[in-house]
Amino acid sequence: MTTTTPDRNRVQLPGISSRAYEHPADRTALVAMRSLSGFDSVLKQMSGLFSERRLRLMFLGSAVRASETQFRALYDMGRDSAYLLDLHRIPEIYVQQDPRPNAMAVGFDDPFIVINTGLLDLMDEEELRFVVGHETSHILSGHAVYGTMLAILTRLATRVAWIPLGYIGLRIIVTALEEWHRKAELSADRGGMLCGQDPDAAMRALMKLAGGSRLHEMNIEAFLDQAREYDTAGDVRDGLLKVLNLLGSTHPFAVIRVAELDRWRRNGEYQAILAGNYPRREDDADAKISEEVKAAARSYRESWAQSQDPFIGVLRDVAEGAVNAGERIFNRFARRDGN
Repeated sequence: MTTTTPDRNRVQLPGISSRAYEHPADRTALVAMRSLSGFDSVLKQMSGLFSERRLRLMFLGSAVRASETQFRALYDMGRDSAYLLDLHRIPEIYVQQDPRPNAMAVGFDDPFIVINTGLLDLMDEEELRFVVGHETSHILSGHAVYGTMLAILTRLATRVAWIPLGYIGLRIIVTALEEWHRKAELSADRGGMLCGQDPDAAMRALMKLAGGSRLHEMNIEAFLDQAREYDTAGDVRDGLLKVLNLLGSTHPFAVIRVAELDRWRRNGEYQAILAGNYPRREDDADAKISEEVKAAARSYRESWAQSQDPFIGVLRDVAEGAVNAGERIFNRFARRDGN
């Protein structure tokens, strides 16, 4: 249990639901999956090769577990993030030797966090706090469950690649799951900012993932200008290329992540949560799929309206039709299930 308080006066968020910080498209999928009784158990049986116990033993034997005597600062960050998000258990943190800057949350029943040494070497203390908060937010949202589904289907797609129709059908599902995963990363970025409560450090951390450790050579406003240029640059061909560049990717590009996080902070949601205006975990069971679908559709429409990408402009009517069809389908199931 979390029994100690953070190292400085950060705002604790008692009983906060992950719905408070989740991107609408991510939140819709999660609310829908959580409403399926026994889904998690079925997925665990499907995973086959995935073994939380095996992975924990692997990292216990090959990495360094943060504690009061090892990587103490990192251990404190994990404790603080659990305290701030009101988790009942502090996730273990393992540090593994790997020069690539990366971190991940692993596991179903008792999730833990793995951080590469490349990330420790790249980030300062407040930036690392954002990273640990990001992974802790993945745990609170339960993203590992659905990320595992993506991994399973991706493996399956490669095995049936010789069957044209089967591969095409699975590839469509995998592409949709990749789009969800990218939105889940945006959700965790928001959660990381709520844990660190230092917006500048959060955006510095993401900028370093793009440009490395030479922070004195970078500028956050210039990086945001770069994000705006990415959105507006080129013609329809460039817009299509941007879509193709994301195929097979589970993470948005760094400029997009910084721009989205900056937008979320500026629209007032971040401050509203710190002020105590957020959904509580105790009300998660009452969350309605139909309302979340509408919120996701509204989010996509706002994104398209704000975008200056010529390709988005060409596809806007088609995409709008797809969103409307999706709303009708979900509303039909919602009425049937009483949700």
